[in-house]
Amino acid sequence: MPLYIYAFLTAMVIAYIATPGVIKLAWKIGAIDVPRDGRRVHTKPIPRLGGLAIFTAFAAAGVLTLPVDSSTVKGMLLGGTLIVVVGVLDDIYSLPPKIKLMGQVAAAGVLLVFGLKVEWVTNPLGGMFYLGKWSIPITLFWVVGITNTLNFIDGLDGLAAGISAIASITMMLVNLSLHQTNAALVTALLAGASVGFLPHNFNPARIFMGDTGAMFLGFMLSAAAIDGAVKSATVIALIGPILALGLPIFDTAFAILRRFVNGKPIMQADKGHIHHRLIAIGLSQRQAVLFMYIVSLSLGLCSIILAKVGVKEAVIALAVVLFSLMFSIRQFNISHEAKKSTHGM
Repeated sequence: MPLYIYAFLTAMVIAYIATPGVIKLAWKIGAIDVPRDGRRVHTKPIPRLGGLAIFTAFAAAGVLTLPVDSSTVKGMLLGGTLIVVVGVLDDIYSLPPKIKLMGQVAAAGVLLVFGLKVEWVTNPLGGMFYLGKWSIPITLFWVVGITNTLNFIDGLDGLAAGISAIASITMMLVNLSLHQTNAALVTALLAGASVGFLPHNFNPARIFMGDTGAMFLGFMLSAAAIDGAVKSATVIALIGPILALGLPIFDTAFAILRRFVNGKPIMQADKGHIHHRLIAIGLSQRQAVLFMYIVSLSLGLCSIILAKVGVKEAVIALAVVLFSLMFSIRQFNISHEAKKSTHGM
């Protein structure tokens, strides 16, 4: 059995078995999500420490499969552990946004200390750009940004876990095609842990992953993307992770722009995310989540086409995906308006 499949299966089994214990722990220590505002979709208290099960599965399976003597792997493990500590504290005590941000920056700084940073960026038109002194702020921006994208999109049962699994599997396949063993193993572990956690988290959820899970998955995916890009100077290494994480990246970017235009704090939660809009046009929680899975899968397929076939074919596939997405949303909206008109008569 290939090592990456063993890593995936081991992490999946451990996450599935560990989650019920984490549910009990969350109730015991008070890490509970209580819906107190109209932004929440759920209506009853639910434990929110599920990320601890994801981290436990990743770490336990990682000890068996990852080359822990590798400097970059050490950096990812230490940085990931720090981000989990911040997440656990937030899930229990609801830390202020500035404190969480400081923890994210510190975790990203651990990667820099262990030499994991973006120093070269591939020019899609040919050649490479050396970032020089800009490598540190760009690395920090990438890691902190992706860490928060999954946190922002974690608004429906099973959404963040499913998208993380899809993105992780996509990046694993791309890394395997680039012969990037460490990055492939890390993403295999993330995929397995996410899949193992998902049965407990899918609607109706028994537990949320909380900031512990969302930040850990985002952090590790961003670190794996850097590791693959550092060791493979190709267009695929630059664009592949962006496509794989395209949905949460777009949702976060749009949320930041929306809040900036409306004069609201960037970190202030609202009901303008993609999943909120899908529910607003009449989709159920499950339908909205499955629709976003399909979008994420489609973008992941574009990333794989880029790695396996070529740039032109990937661009064509991406255009088809975007057209299909816009057409589907338009049809959903028309159907919803028709139902509203019928009920209003």
